[in-house]
Amino acid sequence: MTQPFIEFKNVKKRFGNLEVLKGIDLTIDKGTITVVIGKSGSGKSVLLKHIVGLIREDEGALLIQGNALNRLSKKQAMQFKKNMSYMFQDNALFDFLTAFENIALPLRETTKMTDTQIREKVHDRMDRLSIEGIDHKYPSELSGGMRKRVALARALVTDPELILFDEPTTGLDPIRKNDVHHMIREFQSQFGFTAVIVSHDIPDIFDLAQQIALLDEGKIVFKGSRKEIMACENETACAFIKGREYLYDRSET
Repeated sequence: MTQPFIEFKNVKKRFGNLEVLKGIDLTIDKGTITVVIGKSGSGKSVLLKHIVGLIREDEGALLIQGNALNRLSKKQAMQFKKNMSYMFQDNALFDFLTAFENIALPLRETTKMTDTQIREKVHDRMDRLSIEGIDHKYPSELSGGMRKRVALARALVTDPELILFDEPTTGLDPIRKNDVHHMIREFQSQFGFTAVIVSHDIPDIFDLAQQIALLDEGKIVFKGSRKEIMACENETACAFIKGREYLYDRSET
């Protein structure tokens, strides 16, 4: 049996009196796309931040290729982080850097590539994402869709093994959402990275996924394929994809 790339084993996390994760069990295989869905405030972003290492579990274990993330040696932890990219919900572009400089930043910080090599690598990613010719533009000069593409180019420029996507299409119109989904699918197929995507774009996002995980009330209540979740054999999953009211946080209404 192949060892999972990432494995959550009964992971629990509390912030003060609020228990956000109540025993997460989830495996993610290398080279696959896992989509995590759930109502607002269910802990999806908290789950991602555990993988990044920004948050540590209170109980349970998060394993990376069978080794506890919080017990990796300094060298192992640095290597894991070097092979990981994160595309934030708000893009997290630096306003004082141009589009080119934003994309080039990870290469300048983590590699010994020459300026010429960096320029070639950045322009390759920009060309593939159809954002060529905006090298000197700042994020404030770009549309929301273009900023998403710049953020995706930056996430891809280091050829990572793992990319975490936190609501990658927030604020985009349906056409641009489909464009981003297509780009993620195309690049994942081409480069073979492992992807974990937190999204509300249901059911469109399902077309990307090898595995869908539904997080509700601090636990994974469904794991399966697009075909399985759309078959609606799981009551909670069925209610969620059909937009039933009780799955949403009433405090937000």
